[in-house]
Amino acid sequence: MSISERETTELDKVHEVEGEIRKFVRRDSNSMRRNRETDSQQVANNISSLLQRVAGTSVQEIDRLIAELQSLRETLSTEGERVRREIARYATLSQSAVHSTKIIGESIAYWRKVPDAPKISE
Repeated sequence: MSISERETTELDKVHEVEGEIRKFVRRDSNSMRRNRETDSQQVANNISSLLQRVAGTSVQEIDRLIAELQSLRETLSTEGERVRREIARYATLSQSAVHSTKIIGESIAYWRKVPDAPKISE
């Protein structure tokens, strides 16, 4: 074999090895790209799932708070009505007491004016 044939054969081997290396790199980079796409999709799905759980929990908490506030509103309304009734009863009782006191005061004044009226012992 001559030197040029030997160099050609060695160059062919080098090109063949380089070709194999290129194929290997392409296969490896393609699988990495697929993994990245799969990883990206998985991360997106995980984030979506997390957001749905957090949003679901938040919505449930808001619904619970709304129900609690509505219950408190009903309680306050009921208590407000009860207080209004109590105030009306107190006003009626107070007016009755004032009226009774006035009648008693007038009766005492009348008995003091009557000359033959029995004296109230003090």
